[in-house]
Amino acid sequence: MKRKHALLSIDLQYLGAIEGYGIFENHRKSGISEDAIDYYLDRVWKTVIPNVKKMQQFYRSKGWEVIHARIQSLTDDGRDRSPEHKRLGLHAAPGSKLASFLPDVAPVGDEMIINKTASGIFAASNIHFVLQNLGITDLVVAGVYTNECVSSAVRGASDLGYDVTMVSDATAAISPELHKATILTTKGRYAKVLTTKEVLAEHADK
Repeated sequence: MKRKHALLSIDLQYLGAIEGYGIFENHRKSGISEDAIDYYLDRVWKTVIPNVKKMQQFYRSKGWEVIHARIQSLTDDGRDRSPEHKRLGLHAAPGSKLASFLPDVAPVGDEMIINKTASGIFAASNIHFVLQNLGITDLVVAGVYTNECVSSAVRGASDLGYDVTMVSDATAAISPELHKATILTTKGRYAKVLTTKEVLAEHADK
């Protein structure tokens, strides 16, 4: 069977990845420590974004699919959101700044965007239908948070039979402990875990 590759980036948007917006607009009231927030945002901007950008450019050069997942409601008031997102207060209205992708890793041309209002993209969207239509066999997953939406995507894809890779230095959690624990429970069970450099090297001759 011919292998077909896709890169899936998760939730790299204003809602949960930038100071002063969404989750991090009033973060001092969230109960999360300033050290944890500083660690997370620093990792997103110094490590995750540059590495995702490298992989996106590589996949585009190969003519492979670059797919973007984000949290975005169907309605302005978010009444269609999952109970999970209602409980957590997560809402990005259609066309809002919170739903906008971070410019460095935003879609180019007609790259596909998958919207969701729950952690698990395979449970909360038609992505499996789309990937099947595209004939995708191999899925590389990056984005935020490692232990939440990224992990859910990896496990969902693994359960459905995709050959999955989680990119260890293109993901971030709110603490290094959560990130490392997710890597430990994922590696060899649900997915390969590789660095960006290893992903690019593995796919260089394909």
